[in-house]
Amino acid sequence: MSAVLVAAFSDHATAERVRTRLVKDGFPTDRVELTSCEELGQAKLVPREGLGEKLREYFRRLFQSDGKGSAERSVQLFQRAVLDGNASIAVQPRGDIETQRAIQMLNEAGPVELRGADLDKQTLEHAATDKETPILTWTGKVLAAPGAPDTTGLAKLP
Repeated sequence: MSAVLVAAFSDHATAERVRTRLVKDGFPTDRVELTSCEELGQAKLVPREGLGEKLREYFRRLFQSDGKGSAERSVQLFQRAVLDGNASIAVQPRGDIETQRAIQMLNEAGPVELRGADLDKQTLEHAATDKETPILTWTGKVLAAPGAPDTTGLAKLP
């Protein structure tokens, strides 16, 4: 994991709405993570004792921290935020369009903190687009369930 945006929100409900909005906008669910005391998400899988240690290690992985420097300050800030009852959303954008879209959506929700790491180290993928036009407008025949009316005029399978 490299490029990441992490935002802290004052409550779980706000973070949940942001996660839903990001996914509806096209970000894959495996690149949008919510972490709070109500829903630990990926942090619960970290092999550490106690919630504080799990959160510290989880945020270290997100920020790729070695325990020193500005990345470690971000780790401590988000660990403390979640322990204090806030919730965080981590987004792993791919490319400039996704990065800008994620920043816009996170900022619109009023985060108490927003940090990014390795935003200059991204692969070129696109989940979110800058246009509303769908890529596929027609895919051909649609298969219907048994018992649906036949509109093709072709022979039916038993």
